[in-house]
Amino acid sequence: MVRFESDYLEGALPEVLAAIEEINYDQTPGYGNDKYCDAAAAMIREKCAAPEASVHFIVGGTQANFTVICAALRPHQGVVAPVTGHISVHEAGAIEATGHKVIELPTSDGKLTARQVRECAEAHWTDPNRLQLTQPGMVYISQPTESGLIYSLAELEEISAACREHGMYLYVDGARLGVALVCPGADATLADLARLADVFYIGGTKLGALFGEAIVITNKDIDRDFRYIMKQRGGILAKGRLFGAQFGALMKDGLYERTAKREVDLAWKLRRAFEAHGWKLYSDSPTNQQFVIAPDAELDALAEKYSFSEWGRADEGHRIVRFCTSWATKESDVDDLIADLSTLRVEA
Repeated sequence: MVRFESDYLEGALPEVLAAIEEINYDQTPGYGNDKYCDAAAAMIREKCAAPEASVHFIVGGTQANFTVICAALRPHQGVVAPVTGHISVHEAGAIEATGHKVIELPTSDGKLTARQVRECAEAHWTDPNRLQLTQPGMVYISQPTESGLIYSLAELEEISAACREHGMYLYVDGARLGVALVCPGADATLADLARLADVFYIGGTKLGALFGEAIVITNKDIDRDFRYIMKQRGGILAKGRLFGAQFGALMKDGLYERTAKREVDLAWKLRRAFEAHGWKLYSDSPTNQQFVIAPDAELDALAEKYSFSEWGRADEGHRIVRFCTSWATKESDVDDLIADLSTLRVEA
């Protein structure tokens, strides 16, 4: 079976494994208080053009999300998110388990708008019964979104401004941030995120690391006692230097960006083949996630050899599915899928 259902199905980039092997027998302090984590954090701050930012390493995306949100919000506050956001639909109530409500807003494409943020905040603060309601204290978005779309720099600037107008933090989930930085149409940089968001994270798990995310905090209010909350939530790894080795390798010589660019290029190769075959795009994703609407019979035939994610049903005879490329995707496997696709009946 050749797998295209996600981008974290393999181990890690050879450069990452080599970096871990290189420091395997070094003796260092634990819990991330080591020279490798310090060096990786410095590289990240330089890429973000944010010399005063704090960088904290944590194992996975869900842990990053609930730790950041728990650290940032007071007990009566909630986090505003798109109804399709990862914290809304893919984290088993992890945010709610910290005592904070996810305030879901409707979206047709997975994105929030600055207008929605303002309307949500204004609805709360003009409500005479607001003391009985959850106060919106943070806005959560992901770059890219669950549907593979990216926020433009202009959109991020507008959302950031809306958050600041109403005293809310802006948090950007960057599980797949690398592909959002290099895909066609991308115009927001790491430096832009550091300037516009109060906190975001650079995803490693889905971009060639064995595990790990790098949380970047530019707002000192959130950073206060953050490591205490990390510890309380099980987020501090005893062998923390493993984060430093991995992110040091990813940040060196553009490996992170090159890895993301290769994923995107292979995904676009698939996209062009899908469109040429007559399949319709469900989402105009420029990233390594490609969503298509395809006939059941053709998908069933491909499923004998290839795996992909089921996203929903379009109509009685068609399904919405996602094909996702990773750091380890072989171009030969992409070519085989395209060749096999060409043997299927094209539906008018």
